[in-house]
Amino acid sequence: MSNEKTTGNSGKRKQEKGAAPNGDAQVAAGGELHQIAGGQHPALTTNQGVALSDNQNSLRANPRGPTLLEDFIFRDKITHFDHERIPERIVHARATGAHGFFELTASLKQYTTARILTELGEKTPVFTRISTVAGGAGSVDTPRDVRGFAVKFYTKEGNWDLVGNNIPVFFIQDAIKFPDLIHAVKMEPDRGFPQSATAHDTFWDYISLTPESMHMVMWIMSDRTLPRSLRMIEGFGVHSFRLINDVGESTFVKFHWRPKLGLQSTIWDETVKISGADQDFHRRDMFEAIAAGNFPEWEFAVQLFTQEEADRFPFDHLDATKLIPEELVPLKVIGRMVLDRWPNNFFAETEQVAYCPSHVVPGIDFSNDPLLQGRLHSYHDTQLSRLGSPNFHQIPINAPKCPFSNQQRDGHMQMEQPKGRVAYEPNSLSENSPRETPAHGFHSAAVTETGEKGRIRAESFADHYSQARQFYRSQTVYEQAHIASALVFELSKVEHVHVREAIVGHLRHIEEDLAKRVAAGLAFEKMPDAPVTSSPVQEMAPSPALQIIGKMKETLIGRSIGILITNGSDGAVIERIKKAGTDAGAAVKIVAPKVGGAKLDTGLMLAVDGQLAGMPSVLFDAIAVILSDEGAKALATESAAIDFVRDAFGHLKAIAVDNGGLALLKIANVGHDAGVVDANDREAFIAAAKTRQWDREKSVRTLA
Repeated sequence: MSNEKTTGNSGKRKQEKGAAPNGDAQVAAGGELHQIAGGQHPALTTNQGVALSDNQNSLRANPRGPTLLEDFIFRDKITHFDHERIPERIVHARATGAHGFFELTASLKQYTTARILTELGEKTPVFTRISTVAGGAGSVDTPRDVRGFAVKFYTKEGNWDLVGNNIPVFFIQDAIKFPDLIHAVKMEPDRGFPQSATAHDTFWDYISLTPESMHMVMWIMSDRTLPRSLRMIEGFGVHSFRLINDVGESTFVKFHWRPKLGLQSTIWDETVKISGADQDFHRRDMFEAIAAGNFPEWEFAVQLFTQEEADRFPFDHLDATKLIPEELVPLKVIGRMVLDRWPNNFFAETEQVAYCPSHVVPGIDFSNDPLLQGRLHSYHDTQLSRLGSPNFHQIPINAPKCPFSNQQRDGHMQMEQPKGRVAYEPNSLSENSPRETPAHGFHSAAVTETGEKGRIRAESFADHYSQARQFYRSQTVYEQAHIASALVFELSKVEHVHVREAIVGHLRHIEEDLAKRVAAGLAFEKMPDAPVTSSPVQEMAPSPALQIIGKMKETLIGRSIGILITNGSDGAVIERIKKAGTDAGAAVKIVAPKVGGAKLDTGLMLAVDGQLAGMPSVLFDAIAVILSDEGAKALATESAAIDFVRDAFGHLKAIAVDNGGLALLKIANVGHDAGVVDANDREAFIAAAKTRQWDREKSVRTLA
């Protein structure tokens, strides 16, 4: 490999022979120790003892070319990583899955031969799995974390797996770094904690040394990673793919899922309390919605662009740490997905479903994105380990719903009984064995690849801060404050001061004000220096499409209202609020001190949905407090009742109160603003309940 060219993350600095990727002192093979960054370090080698010259880049045909199968270093590393957990998934272990269908509403026939994208009105069965990333299968639903968004389409031409996230970018540019990223974010190996959290030293140490991650950091520190419901998140294919039409022409495409209910997130303090009140909050929400016939639905949209258009972008679309702003390439809605059936058995379906980005159908192909190129190998390899057999495609949840046939035989857990003498192709001994179909079979894009192979990061991948800056500047002032506060919280959990300082240094390239807010929150006496950049930070126009608050739909459909009552509560007021909320599309639940119910002012016993101590206000989007005078006095010394109203106010929710409810608010020292309304003014309450009272936030908590 002496003729290979290598670069570090910047894509511009050529490495001197034998130099470490970060430019520190030389490390030799043979286990010798050399001085690196002030310490003694052994040579980094493969499991066969071969010293690595570059652990940052996979081997490509050219700087922007595909990853080569001969890259034994990448395969050794990623294969070991794929097999580190049996049988639980290493990442995306905690998940919610549901059956449904995809319906095409606009044809892409001029771009692709894939029938699922050309046959209007056709309903294709799907199974969708939405997951957290870092935690194990037994972790909670609501950590600050990315959500996996994977859809298996059971098409007429075979299974197509679109495996993405609720965030359109990723931490790294090259798949060879994925094991390092996940090892850093997972529980620290010497202590086994924290579970499903990024607020610890190893994660932020890795980020501080990987500036390409800073765009993703802005997303994970935003409210995008605190979803109110899995029904209220977007989904992204992340990578650029190719569509191929009937004359062999290819067009680049990015895939998007947009929730019918719009985007909505929670507030950090609220999220923490939800995890204590209901560890299955998101899973329960999805289950109850489907059971009630309120089927979750997403629009399916694409961004289409040519190579010539891509060449004019101020970034490289093959870089998975970059997105294509909607203002630059608008989204075209072409279909919808509806999830309408819960699995019959969680393990058989949600747990055993196997997604692989390499599962595509004719008319869809891959780009040279080096992160995608690595995933094409890694996912299939992982399924072989996790499900224990090359026959995992025979498990019903994974099996195509169209005929499939080949000459592959035997293997562990072979459930079929292949017949005949022939198990190879071509052959002349069988009249009905499967054959190639050149006209309609899968064809790769006819793309010419030239250049000198090497472990090299393309110079077009060198800009690590411009889109991070664009994302931050595109947010509302409330969302910017949440990002700054999230960074302060996370970095406050980091023990090593130099790591905190390094992150703030990176933030200075994104937005100086953000860096100052975080530095102040960490009590820095002076600002750390910003690291030297290998590419200038571009000033990109803000993209309102990147917000959550600006895109929230003012609706109660898919939301919930909790009504707190006691003995003696006004039944007529309760009924009017319940009807108003239900008419507006909300799920309305009654909460009382005892699960057996409460006797109203009419003498009737009203059944309730939950007990006060087990159904706190964090589980609702708005609350009403309807109490008699005696009921308010009885709850005055009940901490769960005080927390019920105090948390609702602190989490910026609308609150409807009668005289008894107002008395409880005063006892709890809860303030009064436009979001606290008279229970008899149902219209005002419903209007306030459709959003959060964002202006209230500065009066209830200190933000960075």
